[in-house]
Amino acid sequence: MKITICRKAYFNACHRMHNPNWSDAKNKEVFGVCNNPSYHGHNFELIVKLTGSINPETGYIIDMKVLGAIIKTEIEDRFDHKNLNLDCPEFANTIASTENLAVVIYTILKSKLDNQLKLAIVLFETNKNFVEITE
Repeated sequence: MKITICRKAYFNACHRMHNPNWSDAKNKEVFGVCNNPSYHGHNFELIVKLTGSINPETGYIIDMKVLGAIIKTEIEDRFDHKNLNLDCPEFANTIASTENLAVVIYTILKSKLDNQLKLAIVLFETNKNFVEITE
């Protein structure tokens, strides 16, 4: 039997939707207010889901304290109160969309977790807009 555990995390970050290969007019047309040169921010909510088998010795899929520490160190500390465009090398050559942020988060977490665990994440940009990545 497989079971899924979930852990939530929160961080605040700002970004600007901007394609440097486009004119200012095209960026404004495509991204609208999200292309604000002064950036704009979000209160992101992250849900990390891990699916696997229960370890009969611990009763866990993974110790939630361990998962929480990974999320804090690798995601919250890295992105909280950051300008994604300016402060995060992951976006030096990548548009700082929520979709791309979700891919970065997924990749970071996947590299820190046991390969036996199936990872999925949901990243809320707003209460209405979110991205989900599953294996």
